[in-house]
Amino acid sequence: MPNLQILIVEDDLTLAKSIADFLAPIGDVNIATDGITGQQMGQDNIYDIAILDLMLPEKNGYDILKHWRNEDHLSLPVLILTAKDTIADKVQGFSTGADDYLTKPFHREELLLRVKALLKRSGHLGNNNQLAVGPFQVDLSNRTIKINQQPVQLNGKEYDLLVYFLQNPDIIITKDQIFDRLWGFDSETTLTVVEVYMSNLRKKIKTVLGAQPIKTIRSVGYLFETEEAS
Repeated sequence: MPNLQILIVEDDLTLAKSIADFLAPIGDVNIATDGITGQQMGQDNIYDIAILDLMLPEKNGYDILKHWRNEDHLSLPVLILTAKDTIADKVQGFSTGADDYLTKPFHREELLLRVKALLKRSGHLGNNNQLAVGPFQVDLSNRTIKINQQPVQLNGKEYDLLVYFLQNPDIIITKDQIFDRLWGFDSETTLTVVEVYMSNLRKKIKTVLGAQPIKTIRSVGYLFETEEAS
């Protein structure tokens, strides 16, 4: 299963599902069809990119983006996808904090290229699907990991967990964020599963690296220290 997490905030459900199907090969896609739900989903800070419509019920895209940037201090790439195509609309979108702006109607191939470009720019999709942090090297296309050039065998969720840390180095990640990203909001699994997979992952890393870059921040979450990893 792809590890990247994509949020689509679009009130046209047919269009949103079409985009989701098209982007499925590069990531797991969640859809919100109104502004308030979309803003709340983005606030969880588990997404690598958001595709945001401007004309939405409950709350418009400009206000959502403004809240994400100014109140939640989210840095995730945001691509505005809208029928509003005037220069004034685009200026407002970029000045509010958008990273890219694409007007409807659009070619699916162009959307995919723009999404990939934003993911690469933000470090969530490496060149040629490679992700490297210190001695950690990941091939996202075949889900393989090497530490100091030595292959490391990780199961599905262990792999997803490590990649999540490598994509967010030196940033505290809470247990809730890990759970929502890897298991999903509606999972019937309990939060303790995070500790189980974290323990297994740490053991495998320390066996190969001889050090432990994943630190526990008591009562908060976890932190992948790049200095310790190196």
